[in-house]
Amino acid sequence: MFDMGENDKLEEIKEMKYQYIVLPEYTKKEMLSMEKEMLGLYISGHPLENIRHQIEAKTNINSMMLREIMQTELENGENLEQEQNQLRLGLKDGQNVTYAGIISSIKKKYTKNNKLMAFITVEDLYGQTEIIVFESCYQACSNILIDDNIVLIEGRLSIREDEEPKIVARAITEFKEIKKKIFKLNITNLDETTREKLKGAIYFFSGEKNNMQMQIQNGEKLDITKSGIYMTPEILKQFQDLVGEENASIIESVS
Repeated sequence: MFDMGENDKLEEIKEMKYQYIVLPEYTKKEMLSMEKEMLGLYISGHPLENIRHQIEAKTNINSMMLREIMQTELENGENLEQEQNQLRLGLKDGQNVTYAGIISSIKKKYTKNNKLMAFITVEDLYGQTEIIVFESCYQACSNILIDDNIVLIEGRLSIREDEEPKIVARAITEFKEIKKKIFKLNITNLDETTREKLKGAIYFFSGEKNNMQMQIQNGEKLDITKSGIYMTPEILKQFQDLVGEENASIIESVS
């Protein structure tokens, strides 16, 4: 009886030992957010890196340029003062600017006239910038002023002696990523006859307008073609009839 009881306990312990829950992996965004929260900086990447070119296309200023305004450098043996730095960078107090980044902190306060305003720290790929948001602007965009949101800021540059340059916001909107469409073909399991027909179809539909970039998958190998293909819903249907719907599709990718 004693032995049977011990055996039952051992079996019970053995079952408990190997019971576990498989949890899904954190997304890239969640990983970066936790790194920032725990370490104060990003380690495995930056949440804005994938949209770097889009940010550069939509903005005319970044935190590195703002820091350079404050720097005193040596040029031809002479100090380059703040005013000269502004001229060198093509920036001036009161200039209209567009800035983009990820919100890292928000501090709200009330003015003497009991109006709500906020000081928002927005980080781009080079550092942080303080954004001043007065009541009218704050009321218009308060729903998107959330930590880790990526925003586009239109406003006025504020440069004061012995102070870090700031931006007084006129309008703040969510930064919307521009996604491009790609025609994806998976040829991994296609026989040689179908592949030859596919080559003919690609050649036939290569056009000069409405070109869509192609992504061709063959096993683990993934190639992006330099040339595009003329694409319409009808043409997509023809490709799907040839290789199967699972092997021909339109996907979206951040441009």
